[in-house]
Amino acid sequence: MHITKSALSFLLLATRATAWTAHGLPRGRFLIGQWQAVAGISTDVVGQEKTESFRLKFKEGDKTLSPWHDIDLSNEDGSFNMVVEIPKMTRAKMEVATKEEGNPIAQDIKKGKLRDYHGPIFWNYGCLPQTWEDPGVKHPELGCFGDNDPIDVVEIGSSALAMGSVKSVKPLGVLAMIDDGELDWKVLAIATDDPLAKEYNDINDVPESIKAGIREWFRWYKTPDDKPINEFGFDEKFLDKAEAIKVIHETHDAWKKLMAGETDAGKLWTGK
Repeated sequence: MHITKSALSFLLLATRATAWTAHGLPRGRFLIGQWQAVAGISTDVVGQEKTESFRLKFKEGDKTLSPWHDIDLSNEDGSFNMVVEIPKMTRAKMEVATKEEGNPIAQDIKKGKLRDYHGPIFWNYGCLPQTWEDPGVKHPELGCFGDNDPIDVVEIGSSALAMGSVKSVKPLGVLAMIDDGELDWKVLAIATDDPLAKEYNDINDVPESIKAGIREWFRWYKTPDDKPINEFGFDEKFLDKAEAIKVIHETHDAWKKLMAGETDAGKLWTGK
């Protein structure tokens, strides 16, 4: 396996960022969204940061919203809405809690411990609402089943986006990561209001150093926990924008079937 110098530079980047604080923010404060790109949506913090009690809940007025089910996937201008779970340059593994009522954002727990990355993630990370990677559907080419989560987004813009913010993004490509035998798509996107959004319109516009850095970060990030490296389909290449949009629509169709009761939800919270 060949790793480029650009990829290694990402893997070896030193940082003072803590698990809960983005680089450049006051220590002890977490980057939490107080505004939304989608009008009328706000967030409330429940519980203590850095504890199992922490939840970031979404609401519209007095009504609780699910960031997974109640926020539209797309906008009239063709962009998509990204729910930001992890701001760039932070380590806490935050995620939409798909099995909890209301699907708040919480910190992932493994073996009774709060989960942190071993180093910061260098891009904003989140998911697209109203999508679902169906664990009962086998990909015809890759032979893997979905990972039972909304589809992931890696946003490569210049700003650290606040956790809980809902950001309009345009997809540029998609990477087929295979994690412990499950298909875990990673949509590469950029915020529509980022200065680079005018330059980046498809996957070939993105510098190879960025694409390699993302792929290598996701290849290796679990190995400090004695987990095997992740693999990638399609010769480890990012597929283009058209394929990314196709994958997004496929996962949106799977979500619609889930919400209609055509697919067994198992332990997932759907509000039904």
